[in-house]
Amino acid sequence: MANSLWVLTEERPKKAVLAQIVHKFVSEQGIAAFFDQIRIIPILDAELQFTAKYQIVGVTSPAFENIFLKIISGNSSFVDYLVFYQELEPTPNQIPMFAIEETKTSDSESRNTGVFQRATKFVYIDVFYPDIDKTMLYNGETELEALPTQTNIFGTRCFLTLGVKFLGKDLESESFRPFGSIDELIAYKSKMRRPPAGNVPIDITRVSDELITISGRLVKGGTLAHDPNIGALSLISAALRILGWTRQIRIVQHGLTQSMVRPKNKFVQIASFLKLELEELTLPEAIYPEAYWRYESTGEKLGTIFVHLVVEGFTEGFSIYENHAGCERGYFYTADGNPLAVSKRVPDEEGKVAKDAEKIAIPDLLLVDVSRLQIINVEGERAKNVLIGIEQLGTFGNIERFYVNRYYPAYEVIRSVVLYGGESEEVHHIEVSILLNSFGAIILGISAPGLFREAVKNLLDFWKAGSLRVS
Repeated sequence: MANSLWVLTEERPKKAVLAQIVHKFVSEQGIAAFFDQIRIIPILDAELQFTAKYQIVGVTSPAFENIFLKIISGNSSFVDYLVFYQELEPTPNQIPMFAIEETKTSDSESRNTGVFQRATKFVYIDVFYPDIDKTMLYNGETELEALPTQTNIFGTRCFLTLGVKFLGKDLESESFRPFGSIDELIAYKSKMRRPPAGNVPIDITRVSDELITISGRLVKGGTLAHDPNIGALSLISAALRILGWTRQIRIVQHGLTQSMVRPKNKFVQIASFLKLELEELTLPEAIYPEAYWRYESTGEKLGTIFVHLVVEGFTEGFSIYENHAGCERGYFYTADGNPLAVSKRVPDEEGKVAKDAEKIAIPDLLLVDVSRLQIINVEGERAKNVLIGIEQLGTFGNIERFYVNRYYPAYEVIRSVVLYGGESEEVHHIEVSILLNSFGAIILGISAPGLFREAVKNLLDFWKAGSLRVS
């Protein structure tokens, strides 16, 4: 049997991203391939039950028989996609061909977050899969800055020093090149703009031939959880190691106490891996998970991602917002197709958001049914937590008032629960539209919106007709 491409992800897979992943594979391998319209098809068995596996169709190549996709979850800091090229389904102890982190955060949205928020992932993966191909993929949902900030340039150069590749970001400028030496990295950082007064700057100091210090606050909310700085300090430290610094690297002005430094914390794991020190603290021996990832088998996102893909693959419906559990928050798309970042709190008349403003509860999914002029507001839950999901439906007034009703005034809004798991073959609550149980049975509720009924019918008819054969 020929090899297949296996794409493993903990995100809702996007067709445009999958196309870029396959393009990367065939171009780097020098393999011929023909691309048509990409589709993501849930694979059903002979009893028309979902097998927890998807097939990517629309790419033909003599080099692989199939392209399969499965939903997984990382056991700590995890990239968005792992890609394997082999005959059988991957296991966590096998080494992937490459890892991809997808981002849609532009330099304009956050001076630090855009470049450093995901840096931890590219350092952490080396603990389990040293030296594999690593790529940052910009998916183009928002425009990148014409003139990137110094922070963006510095972070990108650190990534390039680690050997991280970039897709969807223009690196033609002379500004974007790996650092050639430790002194060059330190000198560039020292010339960057200082943060506002009162903030702890990230300063890199070569104290002696034996010691480099890096300052940066790591405390947020009383714990070791300052993600942009965790990413920045991890990335800088890893770059220094790549450039040949084998002696002490000490993190200073971090704000931590000894009780905050726990063996399972991702920064503690990275610090142990890179042999870092924490000023005036003892770094405990890190405890790592047994594997980098695991197949997802219980999470509610298995249900909401399935519904999302079936609706977009087998109807004219589409998503205008997604926040599948454990996945990255998406943008809200207006009727004109403009992406908006959803505020966590209610803005005032001038569009400003106070820290104590009323919260905006976020659903897992907003789907548009154009033909029926309906928007389905979806809350996903595990089957055993059905009552929690039903209760959550009552909290979505603000997201509907400030986003849905404002940009889709002619549409009726339907709130609905999508469940995953359990052994039941019946839906017992009128608020539940779909149950995807642990055996893969797809069960519609009595009040399921027309869009969901249409999607499930078309999926089942597709497989009954033998429209796709899985090798």
